[in-house]
Amino acid sequence: MTTSTHSVRDTKLTSPDLRRLIGSECASLSGSAVSTVAIPTLAVLEQQASTTQIAALACLGQLPNAVVALPAGAFSDRYAKRPQMIAADLTAAGALATIPAAAFAGALGLGQLYAVIVVLGVARIVHDGAAISYLPVLLEPQLLQRANSRLGAASSVADSAGSNAGAALVGAFGAARSILADVLSYLVSALLVWRIRTPEPVAALPQDRRSLARDIGEGLRYVVGQPTIRTTIAALSTLSFGLAIMNTYWAYYLLADLRVSPTAFSVIMGVGGAGSLAGALLAPRIVSRIGIGPTIIIGFVVSPLAQVPLLLAGPGLPWQLALAGTLAVQLCWATASGTSQRSLRQVLCEPRFQGRMQAASTTVTAGARPFAAAVAGALVLLLGVRGTLAVGAVLQVVPVLLLLASPVRTLRDMPAPPACTAVPPARGGTP
Repeated sequence: MTTSTHSVRDTKLTSPDLRRLIGSECASLSGSAVSTVAIPTLAVLEQQASTTQIAALACLGQLPNAVVALPAGAFSDRYAKRPQMIAADLTAAGALATIPAAAFAGALGLGQLYAVIVVLGVARIVHDGAAISYLPVLLEPQLLQRANSRLGAASSVADSAGSNAGAALVGAFGAARSILADVLSYLVSALLVWRIRTPEPVAALPQDRRSLARDIGEGLRYVVGQPTIRTTIAALSTLSFGLAIMNTYWAYYLLADLRVSPTAFSVIMGVGGAGSLAGALLAPRIVSRIGIGPTIIIGFVVSPLAQVPLLLAGPGLPWQLALAGTLAVQLCWATASGTSQRSLRQVLCEPRFQGRMQAASTTVTAGARPFAAAVAGALVLLLGVRGTLAVGAVLQVVPVLLLLASPVRTLRDMPAPPACTAVPPARGGTP
C-alpha cells in the first residue's frame, strides 16, 4: 500500500499539467528577463531619459505590487484561475508588442514605455497570484514542498538564461526588436496554461453582490487570524524591506567603493545565481533532514550574517572571492527557506483564501520596496553608503526574532491542512 501511494505521488509530480504550469512560469520569466534589459536600454540610449525619468520608470514597475495585488487576489479567489493567467499573459504580450511596432513607425516615446511598464506590472501580479494559488489545485499538500522546489530551480535557470539572452539579443538585433522574444514568451506561457486539463473547483459566489473591497477585508482578517501565516508574511516583509534598503546601493557600493570591475561583478552575480539554484534543488532534502521550521528560520538567520563580510570588505581579489561565496550561501539558504515558507503557507491556507493570502504577502513584501528605496536615499545623506547598508543588515535581524517567537520554531513536519474556519466579522456588520 505504501509503495502504491508513493508511486501515485511521484506520478503527480511528473504529471503533464504540472510540467505545463512550470513551463509557463519559466517561459514568461525568461522573456521578462529579456525585457528587463531591453526596456531600460531603450529609455537611456534611444529616448535619452534622465536619471529622474529612469527612476520613474523603475517606480512605475513596482507600483502595481502595492496597488493591484489585493484586488487581484480577491478576484483570483472568486473566479477560475486558469482564465486569469491566460488573460494576463495575452495582455502582457499585446502591451509589449506595441513597443517594436511604435519603434518601427518612429513613434516610440517615454510615455508609451511608462504605460507598458504599468500594464506589465498589473499583468504579472494577476498571473503570479493566480499561478501560486493554483499549485495546490494540482497537488496534494504533502507534495507542495517538492513541487515548489522544482519550480524554484527551473525559475532560477530561466531567469539567468533570460538575462544572458537579453543582453545578447539587444546587442545583435537592437532593444526594440529583442522585446519580440518576450512577446513570444508570454504567448507560449498562455498556450501552456490553456493546455492544462486538471479541473479546478471554484467557490460558489455569494447570493448578494458583494464588493471586492469586502472580499479583500475578509481575506486580510483571515490572514491576521492565522498565527503561522501571519508571522511568516510579517517576517518576509521585514526581511524584504531590509534587503531593499541594501539593494538600493549594493551595486554602487561594489562598483564604486570596492572598485569591483564589471566582469568581476558579473561573476559574483553568477556565483550567487548558482547558490540559488542549489538551494531550490536541495530544499526537500534539507527539510527532510532538519524539519520545515528550522529550514525556514536558518534561511532568515543566514541573511544578516552574510552581510558582515560585505560591510567589512575592501578592494581586492580575496574580498571579491569572499563576497561571491557568502552571496552563494545566502541565496542558497534564502531559496530553500523561501520555497519552504511558501509551501507551508499554501498548506495552512484554506483553498477559498489562497489568492488573497498570496496577495497580502505580495502587497506588504514587494509593495514596500519603493518606500525602502526612499528611506535608503534619506539614510545615505546621514550615514553614507556603508552606514546605509549596515542599517539594512540590522533590520534583517528583526524577522529572525519574529520567527523564533512563533509556532514556526517548533515545526518539524509539514502540518495537516486546516478545516474551514470562520472569519472574524468586520466592524459594523457581518461578512
